[in-house]
Amino acid sequence: MRHSFSFLSRQLLLAVFTLLFSALALVAQAQTATIQGRVTNPAGQPVTGAGVGIKGTALGANTDADGNFQIPGVAAGTYTLHVRLVGYGTEERRLRLAPGEASTQNFVLTESTEQLNEVVVEGKNTNKFVRRESEYVGKMPLSNLENPQVYSSIGKELLTEQLVFSVDDAVRNAPGVQRMWDATGRAGDGGGFYNSRGFILQSRLRNGIVGGVSSDIDAVNLEKLEVIKGPSATLFGSALTSYGGLMNRVTKKPLDTFGGEVSVAAGSYGFHRLSADVNLIDPNAPSDRPKTLAFRLNTAYQYEDNFQSKGFGRNLAVAPSLVYRPTDRLTINLDAELYQSQNVGRQLFFFYSPVAELGISKAQDLPFDYTNSYTGNGLTQSSRSANVFGQVNYRISDRFTSSTNLTVGHSFSDGFGPYFYLISDAALTKKGDPTPPPGMNSLIRADQSTRNSTVSTYEVQQLFNGDFQVGNLRNRVVLGLDFLRINNDVNFFGGIVDTVPLNVPGYDYSAFSGPGVTEFYAKNGAASYLNTTKSNTYSAFISDVLNLTERLSVLAALRLDHFDNKGGILYGPAPAYRQTTLSPKFGVVFQPVLNRVSLFANYQNSFNNLGSYFDTNGQPRTATPERANQLEGGVKLDAADGKVSATVSYYAIQVKDVLRGVTGGFLGAQSQDGTQRSQGMELSLIANPFAGFNAVAGFSYNDSKLVRATETVNGLRPNTASSPYLANLWLSYRQPTGLLQGLGAGFGGNYASENLVQNTTAGTFTLPEYTVLNASAFYDQPRFRISAKVDNLTNQKYWVGYTTVNPQKLRSVVGSVAYKF
Repeated sequence: MRHSFSFLSRQLLLAVFTLLFSALALVAQAQTATIQGRVTNPAGQPVTGAGVGIKGTALGANTDADGNFQIPGVAAGTYTLHVRLVGYGTEERRLRLAPGEASTQNFVLTESTEQLNEVVVEGKNTNKFVRRESEYVGKMPLSNLENPQVYSSIGKELLTEQLVFSVDDAVRNAPGVQRMWDATGRAGDGGGFYNSRGFILQSRLRNGIVGGVSSDIDAVNLEKLEVIKGPSATLFGSALTSYGGLMNRVTKKPLDTFGGEVSVAAGSYGFHRLSADVNLIDPNAPSDRPKTLAFRLNTAYQYEDNFQSKGFGRNLAVAPSLVYRPTDRLTINLDAELYQSQNVGRQLFFFYSPVAELGISKAQDLPFDYTNSYTGNGLTQSSRSANVFGQVNYRISDRFTSSTNLTVGHSFSDGFGPYFYLISDAALTKKGDPTPPPGMNSLIRADQSTRNSTVSTYEVQQLFNGDFQVGNLRNRVVLGLDFLRINNDVNFFGGIVDTVPLNVPGYDYSAFSGPGVTEFYAKNGAASYLNTTKSNTYSAFISDVLNLTERLSVLAALRLDHFDNKGGILYGPAPAYRQTTLSPKFGVVFQPVLNRVSLFANYQNSFNNLGSYFDTNGQPRTATPERANQLEGGVKLDAADGKVSATVSYYAIQVKDVLRGVTGGFLGAQSQDGTQRSQGMELSLIANPFAGFNAVAGFSYNDSKLVRATETVNGLRPNTASSPYLANLWLSYRQPTGLLQGLGAGFGGNYASENLVQNTTAGTFTLPEYTVLNASAFYDQPRFRISAKVDNLTNQKYWVGYTTVNPQKLRSVVGSVAYKF
């Protein structure tokens, strides 16, 4: 089924949400007191950009260039005031406000290595899943209400409650994001594939710079997962992002206190897991001062069998991190992520025959045993990923800082990559035999292995941040210089191994195995495909957030990007080429209710370097960069004393200069005049309506269309655009007081509408809509935590796919025990 919204309906819906959220915010306005003051360091110098907030509310302010702040419109009562800034310790103070009072509160901040977690509210209510600010999304400390870009932030608190162990499972809490393809472990392209706003993306950034992992990404070192929406090349480049956005993994950092946690878990399909999080400090360091040296280690080992008849995954993650502070101005961070994996690739069905020949157009009608892997033993692949990071932060002055970042990454894979083709009976008919009617009763089994394949990445990024006044106008500026190198040395080889019948009682599928495929290659050889390309990208960018008034700010940013492709082999000769591109970004934010309601709009840009193509005369041509431009507008809300945080937006993305196939003349000719559009709306809501109860919800609608494309797909929805409608929900309750304090449970799930993974004028193939429900229960205490979860509660059979058909795991149950120290 295809869905579409009229333009008027979209605008009306956006207006309704805007009025609704504004009305909710205005209801909360009954404050009469003011809190003001100044924040300095121990030397008496002003601390600029510190966040001053009232716990349990959305009220707060940032200190100006002189360290001053003011929070107006606060209701009379007793509050906890907190002050925090990246690189400094957090200060808190209790105070009582009388109606009409102007309370002056001054603070002194000392530098600290402590990772700034989201504030835990004292009292009866806490919106504990909200992350209200990010230093990565805008490459500067910026609150969500101040940022004209839409993003989701999924914190470790939510992941712990859901008993989530991987980034794949964490993504289910991000509105408008759908998993398309499980990680295969292959060097270069082995990480999981996702879809956002109609475009494919992967998790390739870590703490704002490159940090690719080719296997499943363990969540043991995850502080939060940021899903940043829309074309984002201006600040993050094009090599690591997609037109739909990007994923940024924010990792855990060393703390100023000794402690940690060790946990064990076990469950369905032979699942077992051991993990540890240990933080060490100098035992002789003064207890009331930030530590000069701190070390943290996060590590996890996990094993799980496949839910099908064959297959397994064994993963080890080790993530050490060290912080060293030789002076109060200088901080050095060193950390690494080391992943090692052995696995059998998850089942992927590709299309060998046209859909019309199969006689089947829906995944649920395929003549398969859902739990049969159709393989034997030994189709194992080994993969490794190692990313090492270094960061030097230096406070030049109270208004300017420097951050120098270096990362070196290396991924490796060796072993089998089994996959399957859907083949029609007609395709198996011998020449001269009568052609059977549409149908399929056989399956092609194939392999694409990698042999000692590697991908190496290097990135150096220098950031200069400033927060200063020009007249009465506040400027928050970031200037960045960036160098990125990607070296591919990947050797794919393989081919079709055999064709086997389906639904034959007792048929032995075990011949498609490690020894069997090795013997097949020894007898028949294997087709080889190389990717030995290398590229360097040199970039400079600048971004400025200018406060025209306290309520109105504008953002302007520009990136200059020089792409130098060294050429090599990409399944054939790949000539070298160079391209220089400008990528602008603009945004505006108006807060009609300060620190409560934010109306925003943005223009965002991204691009893709395409290389060369052949025109209709068979002449090679260098393609100009393909471009995507987005216009977006919406409203962000943080109201009801911080109990409600929501975002609703409407976006329109147009991609131009797309290469498309053309007929006539040279076979395989292309023209660079294709166009694609993607538009839709997204809604996210995080709420704490009453004590102990929290809700996380999201909804998205996407309408994608190939406006000018190859004739067979022109005017249709791309087969990589995922489901048009997506929704996520998580409801949880934790007993806040009494004998059962810390006892809680959660329930929720994900909905996806039908997904057209094959969509051409010759036919369509549909993955059915699905609703997958999950539940958890836990008892969380200061020294221990006992947890359990059930994923896919109703044992739903469902499929995802990136032009493919990929069956997903059935019901699973996991229990966990953690000891804290």
